[in-house]
Amino acid sequence: MLFATLLFLLFYAAAELFLPVQQISRNLEIEIPKGTTFRQAVELLQDQNLIRDRRIFLIAARLTGSDRKIRAGYYSLWTGMSPFDILRVLLKGKIVEYEVKILEGDSLVEISEAFAGTGIISSAEFMALAKDNDILAYHDIAAPSVEGYIFPDTYTIPKGMDARDAIDTMITRMREKYTEKLAARAREIGMTENQVLTLASIIEKEAVIDSERSVISAVYHNRLRKNMPLQADPTSIYGIKSSKEKITLNDLKRKTPYNTYRVKGLPPGPIASPGLKSIVAALYPDNVPYLYFVAQDDRSHRFAESEKEHAENVRLYRAKKQEMKNPSKEGSDEKTPL
Repeated sequence: MLFATLLFLLFYAAAELFLPVQQISRNLEIEIPKGTTFRQAVELLQDQNLIRDRRIFLIAARLTGSDRKIRAGYYSLWTGMSPFDILRVLLKGKIVEYEVKILEGDSLVEISEAFAGTGIISSAEFMALAKDNDILAYHDIAAPSVEGYIFPDTYTIPKGMDARDAIDTMITRMREKYTEKLAARAREIGMTENQVLTLASIIEKEAVIDSERSVISAVYHNRLRKNMPLQADPTSIYGIKSSKEKITLNDLKRKTPYNTYRVKGLPPGPIASPGLKSIVAALYPDNVPYLYFVAQDDRSHRFAESEKEHAENVRLYRAKKQEMKNPSKEGSDEKTPL
């Protein structure tokens, strides 16, 4: 009799765990709020008709050790799943998450669009948070916004995560990368964290070839020492238009707090998210006398110490561009002098 009872209970438990409650399979998202106990989560599952016998489910959870913890978030489940399959999802904490990729050189505009694409928060709401005084004070950011303080990386953001928590996470990542060693170097050369990130963001927008980052950094350091305007083209359009658009002469003439053609010194804050290479370059410029550089078609740069040398580099660049537009006749060996 005892054996038969045990056998019955075993079959009953197996049926409760391994047979779906519902025959029709459809997707169902279940939110497990923060602070929810495992027992409370089981009640939510039972309310959605995903499990039948709560006691059997709790016993199975206790045997697997999953009743001690449960990860808060949204779980994507199917009504055709067995209770045991659901238990495995809970045990692994497989909540719905979004991947947000922040690239080196992305500004808050691009970052806000990346977040808006997931539905976590609208671009306008993100931009408002990025300038929130409470967030800036909490993270001790001495800049108009969190621009430049969000480290470029791929972030996994759980569905339902508060947007402020997401911003906090990305700023924390930047502070992790901006190590005490880098902070000590900044103090050694008399720069604040904001100045380092601001200069690094300009280097990030100008440099394409890694080996040139520290040389471009040297140009700006040399200009700052000589009290010369930085004349960094990307600063002229910050907050005005996309960095993907062509920079015009009118852009360079426009007066904004960020346009380093119109104001001396560094802008009030970064213009984009710099990567670690640009941050290091900002702190360790090459020991070169250059004050000028001009971009080439291959996105490298020609550097110059004097304005006269720079003017010649610009002339050569323009001559090469003109030659490409109007190539000489076949067989001619005429070349632009280098």
